[in-house]
Amino acid sequence: MNLRQRREHLHVIARLAVALTALLLLEGCFYRPMLSFDLASPPQITVPAALAGVVDGRARFREIWCAIRQDHGKGLPEDRPCEEVLVRFAGEGTPSGRMVFLGPASGALRIVVVPGMLGECFRASAVPFGDALAHLATYGYRGEVLWVSGRSSSSHNARQVRDAVMEQALADGERLLLVGHSKGAVDILEALAGYPEIAPRVAAVVSVAGAVNGSPLIEGLYRSHAEFMKRFPFADCDVGDRGAFDSLRPTRRLQFLATATLPSSVRYFSVVGVVEEAETTWSLRTRWKRLAEIDPRNDGQLLWSDAIIPGSTLLGYVRADHLAIALPFSRNPATFMGRLVDQNRFPREVLLEAVVRTVEETLAAPGAASARP
Repeated sequence: MNLRQRREHLHVIARLAVALTALLLLEGCFYRPMLSFDLASPPQITVPAALAGVVDGRARFREIWCAIRQDHGKGLPEDRPCEEVLVRFAGEGTPSGRMVFLGPASGALRIVVVPGMLGECFRASAVPFGDALAHLATYGYRGEVLWVSGRSSSSHNARQVRDAVMEQALADGERLLLVGHSKGAVDILEALAGYPEIAPRVAAVVSVAGAVNGSPLIEGLYRSHAEFMKRFPFADCDVGDRGAFDSLRPTRRLQFLATATLPSSVRYFSVVGVVEEAETTWSLRTRWKRLAEIDPRNDGQLLWSDAIIPGSTLLGYVRADHLAIALPFSRNPATFMGRLVDQNRFPREVLLEAVVRTVEETLAAPGAASARP
């Protein structure tokens, strides 16, 4: 590394340090009630997932995950036993005993990952599922990251998703598997609802710790602090339309779910993160504790009940916080963030491969095209 490159590297680290300091200053700013009394929210009830049209796919997903881990996952970085990493809540069901296909890609799916809020702002430190996409490429899967605006609203980013989907040069018989992390899942859903012309090009959507119902933390954040984050000069992303925070308000998300029509030709899947406080990276622990006032089953950013797409197939609950589930900070320890995110070790290669192989199997099943009500 020459002197110029070293200076540029140090400059990036300094900018990331400033950005992280600003984020940490907000850790003590969640003082407002997280559930507001408003008249804009549609009526809601709490019911078991099956009564919300959610298909329980946990048992088969566990079979596929464990088969991958047994076959080649043990040699991957950050390997963990599947029984340790997959959380078993009541009613999961029994294994089917069916064979799990572990061969090369069929060429029917191209994977497109959509990052969450501020994703592009930290792209120098962690590419969402960057490690997992590289792993899947060894099996012939084509994948990429769609860098949407890190601080813009979901309606703004939905247009970016729409344009990117329409610009994809797909091979015969190939369709897209859109994987949304955090707000990325919301951006994808808004794109599908707002731009129906993309539906024929999309086979399935997977929400990974997706902010489907929004987060109570957004309501708990003082407006002044939210405004500060909207305008803070991050190094690697502009301010966009400054609508990211508002897009994650529970009222906004529930209004969308109550009124939007998602295309039935697309299949929907959900993966949820759930950790205990000690397993949460230190930068999210204050948020985990704040959410635990409502429910300790959370990932440091989202409640477990807010991360499932209604009518989707629930693949499983994984023992990972909101960052570890998708962002490989630990794979880049030389960076500032890589040294500070202390609970980031997670087998993302196995997670994404299990997701992709489960989706492939589901789409190949009889009646797959009409499975969504």
